[in-house]
Amino acid sequence: MTSNDLPVNAPTTGNTGVWFIGARGSVATTAVVGALGASHGLVPATGLVTELPELHPEGLPDLSSLFFGGHEVGGGSLAKKAEALVAGGVLPAAVVSAVAADLEAVDVAIRPGHVAGEETAAAAVERLAADISGFRERHRLDRVVVVDVASTQPPVDDPVQVRGVTDDLPVTAVYALAAFRAGASYVSFTPSPCLRLPVVLEAAERSGLPYAGCDGKTGETLVKSALAPMFAMRALDLRSWTSINLLGGGDGATLADPAAARSKTVAKRSGLDAIVGRPVPGPMHIDNVEDLGEWKTAWDHVRFDGFLGTRMTLQFTWQGCDSALAAPLVLDLVRLMSTAHAAGRTGPQAELAFFFKDPVGATEHRLSEQWRALVEWREGLDA
Repeated sequence: MTSNDLPVNAPTTGNTGVWFIGARGSVATTAVVGALGASHGLVPATGLVTELPELHPEGLPDLSSLFFGGHEVGGGSLAKKAEALVAGGVLPAAVVSAVAADLEAVDVAIRPGHVAGEETAAAAVERLAADISGFRERHRLDRVVVVDVASTQPPVDDPVQVRGVTDDLPVTAVYALAAFRAGASYVSFTPSPCLRLPVVLEAAERSGLPYAGCDGKTGETLVKSALAPMFAMRALDLRSWTSINLLGGGDGATLADPAAARSKTVAKRSGLDAIVGRPVPGPMHIDNVEDLGEWKTAWDHVRFDGFLGTRMTLQFTWQGCDSALAAPLVLDLVRLMSTAHAAGRTGPQAELAFFFKDPVGATEHRLSEQWRALVEWREGLDA
């Protein structure tokens, strides 16, 4: 199949729009190339949870029915980003070449994002919302899902006090407000305080739209959510859990900032403590290693006591490509959120906790229990 055989982002009825915040970043680019490649049979759907029979993929939006656009504050193009990801071993060159025309069409739909200080927050909400609404109308879409895959944001120390659309509002909150203003559901895939701010929650309630977040569970924390329950179920005394995370690329550079890193480490640690039922000692480091690029390595050292106080350890190393781990989950969330929106669901979709380190509206962190809740929730959408 050649690129001339592939349809472009042309107006069609009965489709779902995907509006990325950080639309030319690694995760968004990988998701777009992956969706195009899989929908045209160029690559398998490996890693897509929504292709599992338990989640009834036949009732979800097909990958071929997704239309892409978004906001971006950086320059460049999707094609250039895809080329860089090919050079980094993330994307197959043949697939990128085959979908080149589609990438150019998607690039046209990307609009300038919001930079704090360049306009008021209120003006930004209106402008960004108009972009999303225009995208939906231009392509005659049934609905739009806004997905934030931009850089990690610093935490807000007192979120309860953030109530108005003021110019010191976190950038992620501005995007969330714009999504709800435009009638789009919202997914926070990045560590962000926005879905716990009263001003955002009030807007979501007024809109009657579903939302989910935050911080996609892609690597080391995924392993923790599967392994940590084992210690509790076997009555083993978990004494410490030390985590060393090395990563490069844009995430590595962002997390070199201690304030941004604090958002990530809080999300990563909260699940472990919740599973065990108490704080688990042990340092957690996130270090930028520029040479790693899109790849990340996590090394974990787990200390536990067994029968008669016998000292034991577990060590594991997780190595993976962050964008390739995140992109299929993003597409999963789009398909599920679009279906939830169509089914009339509103508010936090707590059953999507399966996908997040710090799930909004949920307290369950055990992966097996999260999976059970997700399957039941998905079945309920068809009821």
